Amino acid sequence: MADPSTYRPRPGEIPVEPGVYRFRDVHGRVIYVGKAKSLRPRLSSYFQDPSALHPRTRSMLSTGASVEWTVVRNEVEALQLEYSWIKEFDPRFNVKYRDDKSYPYLAVTMGEDYPRAQVMRGSKRAGTRYFGPYTHAWAIRETLDQLLRVFPLRTCSKGVFVRAGQVGRPCLLGYIDKCSAPCVGKVDDAEHRRIAEDFCDFMAGNTTRFVKRLETRMREASEELDFETAARLRDDIGALRRALERSAVVLPDATDADVFALAEDELEVAVQVFHVRGGRVRGQRGWVSEKGAEGSEEIVEHLLQQVYGSEGAEGVPREVLVPLLPSGVDDLALWLSELRGSGVRVRVPQRGDKRALMDTVARNAQQALARHKVARSGDLTVRGQALQSLQEELELEDAPLRIESFDVSHVQGTNVVGSMVVFEDGLARKSEYRRFIVRQGTSDDTAAMHEVLTRRFRHLRASEERSAGHPDEDDKPAKFAYPPNLVVVDGGLPQVNAAQSALLDLGVSDVVVIGLAKRLEEVWVPGQEFPVILPRASEGLYLLQRVRDEAHRFAVAFHRQRRSKAMTHSALDDIAGLGPARRQQLLARFGSVKRVRAATVEELQQVSGIGPGLAQTIAKALREETQPRPTINVSTGEVAD
Repeated sequence: MADPSTYRPRPGEIPVEPGVYRFRDVHGRVIYVGKAKSLRPRLSSYFQDPSALHPRTRSMLSTGASVEWTVVRNEVEALQLEYSWIKEFDPRFNVKYRDDKSYPYLAVTMGEDYPRAQVMRGSKRAGTRYFGPYTHAWAIRETLDQLLRVFPLRTCSKGVFVRAGQVGRPCLLGYIDKCSAPCVGKVDDAEHRRIAEDFCDFMAGNTTRFVKRLETRMREASEELDFETAARLRDDIGALRRALERSAVVLPDATDADVFALAEDELEVAVQVFHVRGGRVRGQRGWVSEKGAEGSEEIVEHLLQQVYGSEGAEGVPREVLVPLLPSGVDDLALWLSELRGSGVRVRVPQRGDKRALMDTVARNAQQALARHKVARSGDLTVRGQALQSLQEELELEDAPLRIESFDVSHVQGTNVVGSMVVFEDGLARKSEYRRFIVRQGTSDDTAAMHEVLTRRFRHLRASEERSAGHPDEDDKPAKFAYPPNLVVVDGGLPQVNAAQSALLDLGVSDVVVIGLAKRLEEVWVPGQEFPVILPRASEGLYLLQRVRDEAHRFAVAFHRQRRSKAMTHSALDDIAGLGPARRQQLLARFGSVKRVRAATVEELQQVSGIGPGLAQTIAKALREETQPRPTINVSTGEVAD
């Protein structure tokens, strides 16, 4: 642990302008990012009496080894730069707001020629409109089933859509009028897009005009004695109202707002947000995160940065209701307004319906924090005990805060791959996982392990040499730039010796290597004849097992991927100059490799991007592939005709 006074900048060196600052550790890794209206008082506040600081802030300062800053013109620029750096460097001591689960959205792919409504999870895609999030996927499907009566939007996959167009017959939804069947030309692309836009308007909260329009048409049909049409419109109105009943009315119709609430203790903070569109709660999300070196105001500010930074214009409402205002609320509102393209208010509700809704969201946050503490009671303590147990039982100088585990996977020497997984502070850090394709093509696990470790630590040595040559360079550190405290290999003494040999060949002597054998869960140490037997109830052994099993899972998954790819190898894959895009164009044009082989050079040239030279190459390669190969008589060695 470093003494903060060793890298404290002199007050006269720190500018008084607004800016963004970064704390780095001894390896140059960014561990905390912050911003300030004036850098000098903010940075000076970190280097005061340590007893007056929050324990998390003291831990950050003792982990750091340097601090640097960048001056900007105004606070809005500081806000934007802070967000981009947090996203780029993923600092350890900044609070990270990640969903406690993957929430489903109702998505409409407006970027396609024929937009499709579907359930989507994961990262958002350009050209797609999202509504939600919903708590359950079945709630989306039930809502969608109700609305397809009124908005017969396409819901089928691309394969089903293309196949229906080829056979000239729509799917079941097309027959029962829950799809407008653009696949067979019942409506053109313009009419189908209008249906999709109306559907999006309804989901966005503009519900009244659709209900009134259907009621008007129902009365007109009734007056004209067209009772069949009137009955169908009555059922459509009922479907819309049933869909609206799934969203509770909490605020006036024109209200678009996100309501945030926090519940926190000394170690963690729980966040809940209700998404209100058109006065109705359209979705709810929640996070529980470990607290960083920030106060409550900074927590709110960073929360809004991370929530809206990746949402785009459609994700930012007209009003954001928060439990307390951050210090730079005006700059935050200006930044959100720029994202949305129109004005955004950030405020604390004081009374009325919005205050009542805020209290409801706060109760949800408190309950979420209570559930989390019950479910993970003692988790931080257990992780600390596990690291301390490993330090004592393996006789390490320090607790292994960064553990890397390696494994090799293959089937009889084919598709040999290696994996590297990383655990920091006892938790998996999946962004640091790496995969290796073993180049020597051997079935010897020890040789493969030697190659994987050599390549990993060769990258580490190269990164250290670059850092030594450019000590003032503030770019993001390269891959493999951080050394582990402990290396765990899956296997016994042979694998451990191979790993140790790889490190010694590169001159790495400050990293401890051990192996964990599956049969009796023995811990093997290089150079020792007998293994170390950890107690069966040891938290350190549980942690090693989790690390080892994760490395094995990651290696097996990569091996299966490689093996599956090898089994689907096509004759087109080996043709020089024929890339993936052109291969797909050929298959789309002719339908199969067999038909490509039967095509003439002139027919091949009709495919976009394939000229005379490439067409000749394709035809020649496919003809040679079908040439009969000579038969060899095994007993005499002669070649038969």
